[in-house]
Amino acid sequence: MMKKTLTTLFTLLVASAVIATVVLAGQGQPDTARNHPGKRDKTSNTVKVYGPGGPLGPIQELADRFTKETGIEVEITAGPEAKWIDQAKQDADLIYGGAEYMLREMMNNYPDLIDAKSRTELYSRAAGILVRTGNPKKIHSLDDLTKPGVKIIDVNGAGQLGLWEDLAGRQGLIPGIDHNIAVSVKSSAEAIELWKSNSSLDAWITYESWHYRLQDVTELIELPDQDKLYRGTPIAIAKHTDNRKEAQQFIDYLKTEDSHQVFQKWGWK
Repeated sequence: MMKKTLTTLFTLLVASAVIATVVLAGQGQPDTARNHPGKRDKTSNTVKVYGPGGPLGPIQELADRFTKETGIEVEITAGPEAKWIDQAKQDADLIYGGAEYMLREMMNNYPDLIDAKSRTELYSRAAGILVRTGNPKKIHSLDDLTKPGVKIIDVNGAGQLGLWEDLAGRQGLIPGIDHNIAVSVKSSAEAIELWKSNSSLDAWITYESWHYRLQDVTELIELPDQDKLYRGTPIAIAKHTDNRKEAQQFIDYLKTEDSHQVFQKWGWK
């Protein structure tokens, strides 16, 4: 009886040891990944590009053309930074911004992410006013945005930080426009969602380029040339890319005259 009991106990101890070994082996790799969030995880030669939603239209169109012409795959991930920054730390080859300050801000916040020496300015885009289809509030200028009853949506970030104030300040319209800002959000994605769901919002001071993405629900009020304000569209290579040659090749492609024409079609200068 004692011998049988000892044999059973030995068998249970061995089984427990095997199970523990398997569990620890399975947990080891995820724990290592969690402890090193900056470690790259490249699984292909695809050029992975990250940035805000604003410049997505022309960059995606040109990425598709570039792939067709060169055979080099380009994968664009666009939207609010919070949704892609963790993945970008892992496998980004290129990062672009919706304004020069956006890319510089990322360089300050994530010093190991972007190769500052590779920073390249693509093309600039002008700010304008988006209004409802049919322009029911008869908005034709910045001054019209100060009229009673006009409700403005403001994007306080995403390349538009201080944009309306820079425009309004030239004409002494800061108090009047500020009074009519009904809601302020952090990203263009939030602004678009509100614009589509809340018909009481009358105007949005943003880039002209957004009209070309929202032609079904907006009209564009262009500002006079003397009142226009422009911001840039920078792009840079990630510090730890494994595809530096291909990434630079794509930047060079974006800088061609044919590519410039695509950006112009989407509302860039």
